[in-house]
Amino acid sequence: MHGVRVLIAPDSFGSSLTADEAAQAIAGAWRATAPHDEVTVCPLSDGGPGFVATLHSSLGGELLPVTVTSPVGEPVPAVMLLVGTTAYLESAQAVGLPLVPALQRDPTRTSSRGVGELLAAALDAGARRVVVGLGGSATNDAGAGTLVSLARALGVGGLGDVLDAGGGALGAVTADDLVGLRELRDRLRGIELLVATDVDVPLLGLHGASAGFAPQKGATPEQAQELERALGHLAHAATTALGDAVRPDLLAGARATSATSRLTALPGAGAAGGLGFVLALLGGRLVPGAVVVADAVGLDALIADHDVVVTGEGRFDWQSLHGKVAAEVASRALAHAVPTVVLAGEVLVGRRELSAAGITAAYAVGETPEQVSAALAAPAQTLAARAARVARTWSR
Repeated sequence: MHGVRVLIAPDSFGSSLTADEAAQAIAGAWRATAPHDEVTVCPLSDGGPGFVATLHSSLGGELLPVTVTSPVGEPVPAVMLLVGTTAYLESAQAVGLPLVPALQRDPTRTSSRGVGELLAAALDAGARRVVVGLGGSATNDAGAGTLVSLARALGVGGLGDVLDAGGGALGAVTADDLVGLRELRDRLRGIELLVATDVDVPLLGLHGASAGFAPQKGATPEQAQELERALGHLAHAATTALGDAVRPDLLAGARATSATSRLTALPGAGAAGGLGFVLALLGGRLVPGAVVVADAVGLDALIADHDVVVTGEGRFDWQSLHGKVAAEVASRALAHAVPTVVLAGEVLVGRRELSAAGITAAYAVGETPEQVSAALAAPAQTLAARAARVARTWSR
């Protein structure tokens, strides 16, 4: 009897399961339920937590330990992946939400300085190409803290301490606080900076860094509005400070406001509390993190060699359709006429949206508040149980 060839390619399930743990839980349950099926495991990442580990398993390379500063000023361990002269960094290791105790979660005060320290460490290690994964942050400072710590490490002055005081302080930024920004950008001119974003949202607006994500990091509705204004002020001040360096069309008389709009509207500028914006400001090129990882692991060839692909994440909602792993997997699978099945802790997307994204079916581990609580208490076991039921549906 010939079984179904199944590719298991999930992202991490929040802080409950790494991508590899989730993949192994699904695969183990599937093999036990449908032993004739051929099951292949391929953990993925969207640039958020697990980005470096996923790439290391596919690319090899050298893992170098680094100590950086957490969003609340504590030293925390991180690691960079060095493959030749390319360094892969994971912003979540420096500014991830789990690094901030629940009672201290306040995105008006947390700083992204640790990401600047990661970047400086990559340059110290001799990297000429730096790929930074963005996602899962506790910060909402548009990367202002990153600017300060990177400038200090490179010996660049002229950046005010207000940039390192959290997103809520950015409404007070003046031109004097950004005098060194042009020199910092110039110092990075010889480095290829690739920014792998976990979502394709802009810096500002309804689905931007503050309105769309700050509440998950502990912000009240009033604080989210305050952060929106503060980040808008910083964006205008920063593009004004850089002047011609970021103006899109000098011959047409473009002004700094045009550059502000262009950079704040970039897909991914709002990723990781706006870190995408500042890294673009420094010359970085923003790309979907799910694309970077999928290309690195050879996902297209794997999909083409299977009959069905199973992906997943902790919470499948509107964000999942904006640059996340499931959407990228479904897009690639559709090109090969391979059905995509989503397994998630919760599924909050309707059938019409699933169909539009190329997803054949989506199954929730928890469909009631009680089931969701049980899934959080025993994530691997409940995911495996759900995977077993899905295997009975999809196996021959």
